[in-house]
Amino acid sequence: MKLKTLPMCLLACTLSMSFAAGANAEEKKSIVTVVKVTGISWFTRMEEGVKAFAQANPDINASQTGPGRADAAQQLKIVQDLVAKNVSALAIVPFDPPTLEPILARAKSRGIKIVTHEADNLKNTDYDLEAFRNNEYGADLNERLAKCMSNKGDWAVLVGSLGSRSQVQWAQGGIDNAKAKYPELNLVTTMQETNNDGEKAYQVAQQLLRKYPNLTGFQGSSSLDVIGIGRAVEEAGKAGKICVFGTGLPGEAGPYMEKDAITGIAFWDPKDAGIAMNNVAKMLLEGKTIENGADLGVPGYEKVTVEKGPGKGMIIRGAGWVRVDKTNYKQYNF
Repeated sequence: MKLKTLPMCLLACTLSMSFAAGANAEEKKSIVTVVKVTGISWFTRMEEGVKAFAQANPDINASQTGPGRADAAQQLKIVQDLVAKNVSALAIVPFDPPTLEPILARAKSRGIKIVTHEADNLKNTDYDLEAFRNNEYGADLNERLAKCMSNKGDWAVLVGSLGSRSQVQWAQGGIDNAKAKYPELNLVTTMQETNNDGEKAYQVAQQLLRKYPNLTGFQGSSSLDVIGIGRAVEEAGKAGKICVFGTGLPGEAGPYMEKDAITGIAFWDPKDAGIAMNNVAKMLLEGKTIENGADLGVPGYEKVTVEKGPGKGMIIRGAGWVRVDKTNYKQYNF
């Protein structure tokens, strides 16, 4: 009798175990980080942070994706697909924040948690994470530029995209600083767009150097702006004669700084930003909120400030920027 009932027990136990395993698999949360563009050093470094978060949190499926080129429509399509798959949370670095508003509203209506970065004008987000106050960052770059230019001369500003909220704020912060403090600094034209592309930045810088032969200063916003500018300055034989400052990464900008084709850069570590965004997303999935003074677990975000955003969401600000020139860039291995 026992022998006859044994197979039924085995079947029931097997089914029960399979059901439990399936339930556990379904309960595993997913956080997907969506960046502006894949294949550039900035977001490759950010992916290191996402992978570090995934390793530290094996109970969460954490991954990073993004379009093959910097394009708002391509990024939108990726986010739409992820919302359709009903991921648990999205951590997004928007190329053009307003483009994503409708799909993020839909995501929130489905209960998907939203964390954004470099987009403090977004309404449909739970938290937007900023490494600092953007106008102050841009003003600091401009202070360094002004000092290099002896507080006078023609200069120009480049941005990766006029739709990229933070980059425009950095550029405007520099422009406002120059207007307020350095009347002899002459901005020769409006912000020039480079599509977050080093080749485009190089072409724009070349055009500006031809059109404005007395140009002695550049301020860049995209991490690839300074690379394109530095290349154009070097080829024009003006390394050391033109001051170049902007956002960048030490590993890319270092060779140009050695040649004085780039004077200095500033940055915050994209790896830390990737970890911080995912940590915030995890806290949201656990039903937690981020309060003033919270520690997000990475340098620059140990004691954040939290303020009301333009919608129902909140803005988290850290204190994470670093100034670098050729005297100290080798301290950083990225």
